[in-house]
Amino acid sequence: MTEEILINVTPREARVGVVENGMLQEVHIERNGHRGYVGNIYCGRVQRVMCGIQAAFVDIGLARSAFLHAADMAQATLAAEPDGGGTQAPVSVPAITELVHEGQRVIVQVIKDPISSKGARLSTHLSIPSRYLVLLAHSTTLGVSVRIEDEAERERLRTLLGELAADGGFGLIARTNAEGVGREQLAEDVAYVTRVWHTVAAAIAHAEPGDRVYEEPALPLRVLRDLLHDDIEKVRVDSHETFERARAFARQFMPDLSGRIEHYPGERPIFDLYGVEDEIQKALRKEVPLKSGGYLVIDQTEAMTTVDVNTGAYLGTRNLEDTAFRTNLEAAQASARQLRLRNLGGIIIIDFIDMHDDEHKRQVLRTLEKALAHDRAKTTVYDISPLGLVEMTRKRTTDSLARQLCEPCPACAGRGIVKTAETVGYEIFREITRAVRQFNAEKLLVLAAPKVVARMLEDESSAVAELEAFIGKSIRFQPEEQYAQEQFDVVLL
Repeated sequence: MTEEILINVTPREARVGVVENGMLQEVHIERNGHRGYVGNIYCGRVQRVMCGIQAAFVDIGLARSAFLHAADMAQATLAAEPDGGGTQAPVSVPAITELVHEGQRVIVQVIKDPISSKGARLSTHLSIPSRYLVLLAHSTTLGVSVRIEDEAERERLRTLLGELAADGGFGLIARTNAEGVGREQLAEDVAYVTRVWHTVAAAIAHAEPGDRVYEEPALPLRVLRDLLHDDIEKVRVDSHETFERARAFARQFMPDLSGRIEHYPGERPIFDLYGVEDEIQKALRKEVPLKSGGYLVIDQTEAMTTVDVNTGAYLGTRNLEDTAFRTNLEAAQASARQLRLRNLGGIIIIDFIDMHDDEHKRQVLRTLEKALAHDRAKTTVYDISPLGLVEMTRKRTTDSLARQLCEPCPACAGRGIVKTAETVGYEIFREITRAVRQFNAEKLLVLAAPKVVARMLEDESSAVAELEAFIGKSIRFQPEEQYAQEQFDVVLL
């Protein structure tokens, strides 16, 4: 499998595409006015303590108060996650009132960006990531990413971590990138995160509520730190300034891979050259065509994301069960890619086409799990339900691609539907009847969208004449190009 990382930088925006075997798999976007907060450390002040939900709202200087749950501050130890991060071990959680009080100064780290109407999610367990390791500031845990499966390698890393963290007063987690890495490189990483932590600790000592005491690097450098590994063939950067910074960063922290970073000087935009722009546009659509002729329909809601699998034009060659099985196999791979590409998280329901053969169900589930194995985000997949649904979760730390690039439609306010011209016409009739009963006027003027006015003057002309006779007043319609289909005004003249 060949992998490439493409970095497109403009004065106001940085974008990263991860391409595997010629297909776009991930997109990361960072804009100057909307930089992410995950990983940043702040000095905050507790605004409200909510006993009913075991959480506190903390002001860290952002537009919305951030959310700190008792479970994110009660434990003293962390266990390794697939990406080398940490999750809390299940222990008894004290009441939130035993942990914080209103007005208290707290040092917190953002673990989830503000999403939709929700504020950022916080933790008091501070961590500093590097290329191979994560330093856990208030823990002595030594862990290894679960994606490193070889038991001998896991034991080697644990031993090295124990030696490197000795007397340091902090914990360490070996990230997936640490597999096969020698002691010298790990020691350099430990020295780096230790220096960073000492700088952060000094800043914390003098920080006031609302101050940011640590900020994650900009997107291009974060991508090199987190994504550049031996399987990455090339990293192509279209900005010479960013290329120079990236090479300097790589020479310092990953010298053996720095030669893979290239400057792309071409006149044609790098994302156009690799078809990334087209793939991004496709990722904003609901329907995803499958090569067989079937298709997926992906809907993202506040509560969950649903993926509906349809056979479409694919009729198969044998029978209905075989058609469903083959379509579901293709859909399982396509769904895994779309979740990663669109950065969809939370609860996800995949509605596969009904299958009766238990072996077919097992193969579809295995195909889905195998395809998800390439995803850096933590995923959990459950068995196919009696209704043919697969329930799964995918860890979400930032907004989905669609929510980063789009906003709710002003015509439908995010409903995805608008009232028909006929429905709006009947609303106009009711508004006219209501208005003439309340106010005196000789005639009325109706301002509405051209499509609505056209229907009123053509299909509903007899109804308009009847209404004029009923109220004893004339009604004039005026089309307004700037009006949305549901928008209208009744003016008394």
